[in-house]
Amino acid sequence: MSISLIAAIGRNNVIGRDGGMPWHISEDLKHFKKITVGHTVVMGRRTWESLGCKPLPNRRNIVISGSMPLASGIEVRHDAGFLEQYRGNSCEEEIFIIGGGQLYGKTIGIADKLYITETDIPIEGADTFFPKIDLKEWDCVSNSGPIIDGKSGSTVVFKEYERHRQH
Repeated sequence: MSISLIAAIGRNNVIGRDGGMPWHISEDLKHFKKITVGHTVVMGRRTWESLGCKPLPNRRNIVISGSMPLASGIEVRHDAGFLEQYRGNSCEEEIFIIGGGQLYGKTIGIADKLYITETDIPIEGADTFFPKIDLKEWDCVSNSGPIIDGKSGSTVVFKEYERHRQH
């Protein structure tokens, strides 16, 4: 089983503003759905709340929170430590960390893959950021090149990174 982080990232590693995503890019949402449907998604409490406290359909939803009560359609875990134990005991192929900034920061060190949507949309008042991707640790294995989103007119690039293999 692999642990993957999936995120849309703007200039300066921006991923959020005021508790939500600072943009609506149709191509990115379709890409996210295509990759995560049928898999487990893990998110922090604030990301859960930004989704309207509704589980993403056709996915196992896990929310990391020390104080959140149980809700229908999700599992609640108190910290991200379960992921390392889960890695060895799960028959799932891939589990996705979908946000937010704190959870990305805690899990990038154990991640096997990154699915990154890059956009250059300028965001004022950004308050949530993706950790810096150290290219000494990651290989870019896929790069879509620029794609124009039909609805927003924004340009996006879909990239996949895999952690360098130890020899």
